[in-house]
Amino acid sequence: MRTLLEKSFRAAVAAADPLKILPAHLPRPPRGRTFVAAAGKAAASMALAVERHWPRGAPLEGLAITRYAHGLPTERIRVIEAGHPVPDAAGEAGARALLEKVRALRPDDLLLVLVSGGGSSLLSLPAAGVTMDGLQTMTRELLRCGAPIQEINTARKHLSAIQGGRLAAACRAPVLALVISDVTGDDPTHIASGPCAPDPTTVADAQAVLRKYGIAAPGPFSETPKPGDPLFARVENRVIATARRSLEAAAAMFAAQGIAPTILGDDITGEARQVAQSMAVQARAARRPAVLISGGECTVTVRGTGGRGGRCAEFLLALAIELRGAAGVHAIAADTDGIDGSEDNAGALLAPDTLARAAAKGIDAAKMLAANDSYRFFSALGDLVVTGPTRTNVNDYRAILIA
Repeated sequence: MRTLLEKSFRAAVAAADPLKILPAHLPRPPRGRTFVAAAGKAAASMALAVERHWPRGAPLEGLAITRYAHGLPTERIRVIEAGHPVPDAAGEAGARALLEKVRALRPDDLLLVLVSGGGSSLLSLPAAGVTMDGLQTMTRELLRCGAPIQEINTARKHLSAIQGGRLAAACRAPVLALVISDVTGDDPTHIASGPCAPDPTTVADAQAVLRKYGIAAPGPFSETPKPGDPLFARVENRVIATARRSLEAAAAMFAAQGIAPTILGDDITGEARQVAQSMAVQARAARRPAVLISGGECTVTVRGTGGRGGRCAEFLLALAIELRGAAGVHAIAADTDGIDGSEDNAGALLAPDTLARAAAKGIDAAKMLAANDSYRFFSALGDLVVTGPTRTNVNDYRAILIA
């Protein structure tokens, strides 16, 4: 069962592999030159896909900003590694250099933007009056209190010189943004804080987010380009990979094994432990054999200090407690980018004997969950899923297999 679950996760990741899916979406070279602006966890692999399939005689240059340890060797597109999920000086310097190049483009050139999850942090260029230290503090506090990514990005857009459609606004050339979605709903305005997408949110919305969580603004807010702005007439945002397509790829793999798949949704959000409670009920009621597949982005509200683990492992630990060793129920929860939170694992695996094996080692599952310490729980059992960076990201993947 473990092998089957891990195979399904690999199928989901493969369905969003930029090296496989991006080439079909590449445009023809323009009369002028093409500049590639890439940001996100998939930035290096997307840039490499462009290089491999771009005509050798056509001018091509660019800059890709990706997370540390996510780079790849490229020839014509420079790759910079920077901080995620909290922005840092490397990302700020890369974003500033990228914006300068974009401003120099002419109407007969092309700006090819490669957007993927994580770009909000990696493409951080504070607006006038906003400091990087302030952005870092705000980001840490929003992450700690479990704010949804849409709320975090609403605040970021109105403190940025490059996000919320401002990258497209700075360019005189036509803009094509190829987008790998890591957010529920797949709206480009929320992916990497929408550098080329019109922003429907306002300064008042951003202020409300920080007020909701009692967080001080790191500087003055500024308004973003809105839907209907004429500048977007020369801009196309094209989503080329989604969580839904990855879930469908996993479902097809299970169906080929004679296991009936049910996709619960690709847009499931909420506290990880509460989502686990709901799915435990569904797993108990499912007809066997079956598999319940879902995606989306849960959140974790950190209640103490010293705990380790991301939302996937927390979901799985909460699911184990809810199922209480239900016979025949196995599960996997893993992030398609290969990193669950800030740890070195993509996620973890659950088996009917998970709690029993933990108890035999003197591990109290309930205490570990209360301490947000799911990483150490599954590490002690040898049940972490470790893949390394996948260089793509279509959010979380969960499969509950009822054998």
